[in-house]
Amino acid sequence: MQAQDTHRIIQCRAQEPYRIYVAFSDGASGVIDLGDLAGRGVFRLWDEEGGFAAARVGPDGQLAWGDSIELCPDALYMRLRGVRAEDVFALLAERAVHA
Repeated sequence: MQAQDTHRIIQCRAQEPYRIYVAFSDGASGVIDLGDLAGRGVFRLWDEEGGFAAARVGPDGQLAWGDSIELCPDALYMRLRGVRAEDVFALLAERAVHA
């Protein structure tokens, strides 16, 4: 897999329960299960009638629901591909981080 600076979602389609099909600008696509987020904090919106189905692609290629929920396309890409940040972003792997 070739590293990129960012991944943009270009298409999404909500599926139940809390699963969503996403297609990325590099051609990667598939279904992501977001059930682990459902019912928590702002994600309670998804439990309202039509809440989860209102998913859309935001202007910066993020996954969005209304004005209150945005999910980072890079985090979703990693979830879809089953990879770590270091696998996708080469600079993270090159530099040691000390906290």
